Amino acid sequence: MAAARRRLPLGLGLAGAACALLGVCLLLVGPLIINDEVVKNVRIDPSSISFSMWKDIPVPFYMSVHFFEVLNPKEVLLGMKPVLNQRGPYVYREFRYKTNITFHDNDTVSYLEYRKLFFQPDLSNGTEDEYIVVPNILMMGAAVMMENLPNFVKLLLSGALAGLKQEAFMNRTVGEIMWGYEDPLIDTINMFVPGLIPFKGKFGLFMELNNSNSGLFTVNTGMKNISRVHMVDSWNGLKKVNYWRSSECNMINGTAGEMWPPFMSPTSLEFYSPDACRSMTLVYERSGQFKGVPTYRFVAPKTLFANGTDYPPNEGFCPCMQSGIQNVSTCRLNAPIFISHPHFYNADPALVDAVEGLQPSKEQHALFLDVHPMTGIPMNCSIKLQLNLYIKQVSGILQTGKIKPVVLPLLWFSESGSIEGSVLNQFYTNLVLLPSLMVYLQYIFLGLSVPLIIAAAVLMATGQRPAAEKNLRRPAMQSKPPPSSETTPLLHDADTISQDDAEA
Repeated sequence: MAAARRRLPLGLGLAGAACALLGVCLLLVGPLIINDEVVKNVRIDPSSISFSMWKDIPVPFYMSVHFFEVLNPKEVLLGMKPVLNQRGPYVYREFRYKTNITFHDNDTVSYLEYRKLFFQPDLSNGTEDEYIVVPNILMMGAAVMMENLPNFVKLLLSGALAGLKQEAFMNRTVGEIMWGYEDPLIDTINMFVPGLIPFKGKFGLFMELNNSNSGLFTVNTGMKNISRVHMVDSWNGLKKVNYWRSSECNMINGTAGEMWPPFMSPTSLEFYSPDACRSMTLVYERSGQFKGVPTYRFVAPKTLFANGTDYPPNEGFCPCMQSGIQNVSTCRLNAPIFISHPHFYNADPALVDAVEGLQPSKEQHALFLDVHPMTGIPMNCSIKLQLNLYIKQVSGILQTGKIKPVVLPLLWFSESGSIEGSVLNQFYTNLVLLPSLMVYLQYIFLGLSVPLIIAAAVLMATGQRPAAEKNLRRPAMQSKPPPSSETTPLLHDADTISQDDAEA
């Protein structure tokens, strides 16, 4: 029994020491294990968890298109302010997949990414067969592009336009505007100004988007340097583009816009957009969660589409007009096309006031990316852009009437998607739940070690006290004189007599 009592504090002490050791090991080694797992699973490698997600985006992705119908086209020709009415959304399910995936010896991989769009009637507010009155994009765009040509050329073109019954505004179906329509104007314009419109046949705003790729991307795999994973090495073989007027604006920075390097800091992220013909920088707004997964939200700064006067680094994107719109004519066949946030959100108020029917708001028109900072994988995103056409009266081209110069919104679209279902569950389990479990375990072990070690110390102290008291009492008992009895005096007297006899 005494041996068992001695073993109990020893066992508790050893258990406490073991818990403390495990807790410290998890505290020191746990983050290294987690980081190592993250590195192995986010690099572009066929064995990584994220590779299949990178190769064929498995989450539902949708493109929603809103058109701006011109309600007063005749009045606009007389110089009045355009009155717009937003139509839609017309929603398309978007499928993205990569082909021609080729790994290189310099830690890079090349690929082509294709997009396929399928109309979703049940998610749309309208059909592709609906008619909408919009500017005659080809004619009005060509008119502005030909403004500086000799008057006789413009008058000849104006006569040809009249023969083709071309007007400043057209009434076309959503499907035609999106995916193309036959227009003899294309051949007519090329006859008068060869090469002005370098294509034949159909014309549609999204004709080249469907069943097409966004160019040959070459990006870093992260196999040698994880901080470079997904960073663009080249696009179509180019290290920089040549659309803009400054080296800084022509740089291809960041990733291809799908994933970013892990272990992100709450500052900013960059990506190259072939649609916008430039690199874009988004800034950190706030931390949050998406279905239990911690995220950083990145949004567009007000300077994204600012002009060179308000933000000098953007001078290379000029010629500029008001802040809030960007001239992309240099990468769009020199057509007077401008991009902006929907409804001219974050733009110069003069752009909103130039037309009627716009109501910019952050909730509906601001773009955002919610990214898991540990892995650099987007959880939820909505990228929104607006296409605008600069129209005006052009002398010599009678069809332009007395239109006052205006940047007229044509449409805006959002590309949105979020991780869900089995992909989200796998992601949450491997990259959120298990790391969190390791963190909790280290504190549990450390927390258990304290009471176990204290209990062992208390038991050892209380077990030693009775033993010490017992040892103290034992010598005292031996020094006490023998107890008195009836025979003691007699024995004492006998001893005294014997001593007297001996002396005698």
